[in-house]
Amino acid sequence: MATTKRFDVRDLALAAEGVRRIEWAEREMPVLRAIRERFEREQPLTGYRISACLHVTTETANLVRALQAGGADVVLCASNPLSTQDDVAAALVAEYDAAVFAIKGEDNDTYYRHIEAAVDHKPHLTMDDGADVIGVLHAHRREQLGEIIAGTEETTTGVIRLRALERDGALGFPIIAVNEAKTKHLFDNRYGTGQSTIDGIVRATNLLLAGRRFVIAGYGWVGKGVALRARGMGAHVIVTEVDPVSALEAVMDGFQVLPMSRAVEIGDIFCTATGDKSVITREHFERMKDGAVVANTGHFNVEIDIPALRSLAVETRHARALVEEFVLGDGRRIYLLADGRLVNLSAAEGHPAAVMDMSFANQALAVEYAIAHAGELDRRVYAVPDEIDREIARLKLETMGVEIDRLTEAQARYLASWDEGT
Repeated sequence: MATTKRFDVRDLALAAEGVRRIEWAEREMPVLRAIRERFEREQPLTGYRISACLHVTTETANLVRALQAGGADVVLCASNPLSTQDDVAAALVAEYDAAVFAIKGEDNDTYYRHIEAAVDHKPHLTMDDGADVIGVLHAHRREQLGEIIAGTEETTTGVIRLRALERDGALGFPIIAVNEAKTKHLFDNRYGTGQSTIDGIVRATNLLLAGRRFVIAGYGWVGKGVALRARGMGAHVIVTEVDPVSALEAVMDGFQVLPMSRAVEIGDIFCTATGDKSVITREHFERMKDGAVVANTGHFNVEIDIPALRSLAVETRHARALVEEFVLGDGRRIYLLADGRLVNLSAAEGHPAAVMDMSFANQALAVEYAIAHAGELDRRVYAVPDEIDREIARLKLETMGVEIDRLTEAQARYLASWDEGT
């Protein structure tokens, strides 16, 4: 299909491979496929423009297809400079007539120029993974805020930023926090990031994890998933935390918990997953073992103080693709993966499609909900409605061939009462 839309991708000749991979992912996304089929019949998004800033992957392509099927006019840009799959970007333009602005490895100026292109679409709805489109709108395009019905946010880091905007009374339009849906964070963050992070580290390094000390910074749902998978591959897992409840969870789950200042002296592989900045700093690099490997699976690479590492190095080189070697003054070597970007998307393919099926079902249904309830939503951050969450879980179980029990009328009455029992 020839496109009439604007775009900026690496090479349209990659489209055929992208189509094959998009179709492969679709097989693992039956919930989103069912939504796409309903959208095609009902056209609930007709007449609405959507600007999406998401990782440009096979799973995202299937979300774009669902939105287009519902009648939406979609522009897509990347939410990370290293996470774009160039064949998928090409396929979306050449075969699915989508406007895409994303190139794997794009520099900072190009990255923000692409976000500006998405904002130029004059969206009625935004879709973010890290709140970059929303950030540009609030910082530089405030005149467009009144045109926007609502936005959605995919990730923990973005929700943190948006809640800060809400607290300051500066949020320009309603946001539905897709990340807060149970069918998103309990599965995507834990099982999706857990598996894909280990996949990225192993692909980049080809290291054996068994027997190594694997330090995971942060024990939220992402940290839990990574820790679980690393232990499953035979690593001795150490958790660092600032929250006492999360640290206690890690202890009760059987992991060693240490402050980072001690963990750096014994760790072999480090992975940050906190959503905060300066988790691994100059003082930590100064005490790391020779050969330590450092990666990040949080949204931004500020979790690792990369400028400090560069200032300590007397020599750098690329030891492997996506593995940068830093030789320090005393001869120790530290290896940084994927420039500290999300290792699961930069060095691997991101979450398996079966998990993103639920996450992107939430995105599609949240947009439909926002349009239907536009007059009722205030300028604040909302959770995904429970009925959407439960329906996605029901559909996912159905596609997996799993049946569950139902409450009897007597059981339902008992749970809603106060005067039965002893």
